[in-house]
Amino acid sequence: MKLLRTLTLLLTGLLFSLSVSAQKTTEPVAYRLVDSVGRPVTFDKLITRAAGADVVFFGELHNNPISHWMQLRVLEALQQRKGKNLTLGLEMLEADIQLILDEYLAKTISPKSYGDEARLWPNYETDYDPVVYFAKDHGLRVIATNVPRRYADLVNRKGLPALDSLSAEAKRYLPPLPIAFQSTEESAGMFAAMGALVHGDKKKEKRYLEEAQAIKDATMGYRISQHLRPQHTFLHLNGSYHSLQNGGIIPYLSRYAPKTRIVTITTVLQEDVQSLEEAYRGMADFILIVPEDMTRTH
Repeated sequence: MKLLRTLTLLLTGLLFSLSVSAQKTTEPVAYRLVDSVGRPVTFDKLITRAAGADVVFFGELHNNPISHWMQLRVLEALQQRKGKNLTLGLEMLEADIQLILDEYLAKTISPKSYGDEARLWPNYETDYDPVVYFAKDHGLRVIATNVPRRYADLVNRKGLPALDSLSAEAKRYLPPLPIAFQSTEESAGMFAAMGALVHGDKKKEKRYLEEAQAIKDATMGYRISQHLRPQHTFLHLNGSYHSLQNGGIIPYLSRYAPKTRIVTITTVLQEDVQSLEEAYRGMADFILIVPEDMTRTH
């Protein structure tokens, strides 16, 4: 009887294990790193390319934790290669808070004063403080690259010509005026959809949205160009739209600093991360594929 019970338990266990093994499971993967055409690449190859560039654009999805985690890893790896020949720039910080940022990096003001005065994004503490703190801890320059939001809002309401009315002091935070602007088919389509959400003159509203985007890109390109140095690498963090397919900021940077060597990284979401979808090919030199169901930071 005892032997029979033992055999029964063994058989039950065997059947259970066979049942479990018969079920198909997929190993969870947090990301894949590929080149512009979808070929897998190593992190070391990305860093080697990035370390040889004048500017590296890391296009993020603002609420994606893998984007932010990888940005910190790229910054750390570049610092190991470049030492202090490395500068960090962020779209998330506006040009007119540079003095506040510098004082924070120099430990002249407290983190609280910095937080109170720098108009930080709501997700700054979780998503951007790690990279800024790393730069601060390693004595790296950090540049606030974006246009002050009040001037982007001005353009959004009245168009680019409204910038001419600003004082000389205000124009210190802008690129040389007038900025070159030309609507593209891609941006026109995107902003047409955004324009559908507003009332009034839709055509004018759509163009002003595009122009507000342009003053951001031009300002970031100009700010980056003003802080380039020989043998240095400038790592710039921005929303993916600002550097996709060498657009956004990049044409402005090339205008202000011709022959700049540029490497681009972008982040995309896919249901299956095993291979790059055709629509994303050519979006950047390196593409970070993240599962669509990845958790969000906000």
